[in-house]
Amino acid sequence: MQGRIIKSLAGFYYVETDGQVYQTRARGNFRKKGQTPYVGDFVDFSAEENSEGYILKIHERKNSLVRPPIVNIDQAVVIMSAKEPDFNANLLDRFLVLLEQKTIDPIIYITKLDLLEDRSELDAFKAMYEKIGYPFLYHLEDLLSHLGEKVTVFMGQTGVGKSTLLNKIAPELALETGQISDSLGRGRHTTRAVSFFTVKGGKIADTPGFSSLDYEVKESELLNDCFPELAEISQNCKFRTCTHTHEPGCAVKLALETGQVAQSRYDNYLQFLSEIENTRETYKKVSKKQ
Repeated sequence: MQGRIIKSLAGFYYVETDGQVYQTRARGNFRKKGQTPYVGDFVDFSAEENSEGYILKIHERKNSLVRPPIVNIDQAVVIMSAKEPDFNANLLDRFLVLLEQKTIDPIIYITKLDLLEDRSELDAFKAMYEKIGYPFLYHLEDLLSHLGEKVTVFMGQTGVGKSTLLNKIAPELALETGQISDSLGRGRHTTRAVSFFTVKGGKIADTPGFSSLDYEVKESELLNDCFPELAEISQNCKFRTCTHTHEPGCAVKLALETGQVAQSRYDNYLQFLSEIENTRETYKKVSKKQ
C-alpha cells in the first residue's frame, strides 16, 4: 500500500491512506542506507490486520525542513508579531529566504495587532510585501482560507504567539503556551513533537519557535534568486553574476533609486550576502589549516 506519514513517535511511524491510519516501523535496511522516514514522507508500506506494519520504500521528497524534520511541504505561515517582540523585517526576510530556497510558498501572518497604537509603518510593510507577491495577513479568517488542500507548516520567532494561533485554528493540538520572559525578552520554547492535523481540508504542522535562523544558501547567485523582485530585475543587469554591490550596469541598483526595490529588502540582501561571503572566507581559512 501507499500512504503518507502523519506522525512519528518513539520509533513508530503512523501512515495515513484512504482515511485510515496504520502503525508501522521502518525496516532495518533504511538505517544501512542512511535513510530515515520523516513526517510528510510518501511511503510504500505493508500492514496486516492486528499486527504491526512496515515501511518498505520512501518516495522522493520535493523539499524538507530540518528543525524539526518535516518533508513535502506546500506552504509555510511565517508568524510575526506587531509588538512584544516588535515586528522585525530582517528576521522575516531570513524566513523568506529559507522558504524560497526550499521552494515552499510563504504566507506572512501578523499577531498582536491590538498592542500597536499606530499601524502606519506596518501597513507600509504590508504594501511592500504584497507588491512582491507575498500574502501579508492580519485576520484569522483570511489565513484559514489559505489552508485548504495544502500541507502547511507554521514558523516564527519565539514569543510571537504561534501556539496561541495554532490552538485557535486546531484546538485538538492543545499546545502549551508560554509567557514572555521579561528578563530574556523572549518566550520559552513550548513546542514538543510534530504531527499533521487535518484543518479546512488541508494538513497543518507545528514547528518550534526560533531565536535565530540558519539558511542553506551558500552562493550569491542563489541568494539573488531567493529575493523574487531582485531575481526578476537582475535579468537586465549587465553581468550575469552581478551581486548588485559594485558592478556597472546593475539594474537592481537603478531600481532601488527609482523605488522599484524597497530599501529595507536591499539592505537585508546586502547583509545576508556579507554573511555568506564571510562564511565562505572562514571556511577557506579553516581548509587551508587542515
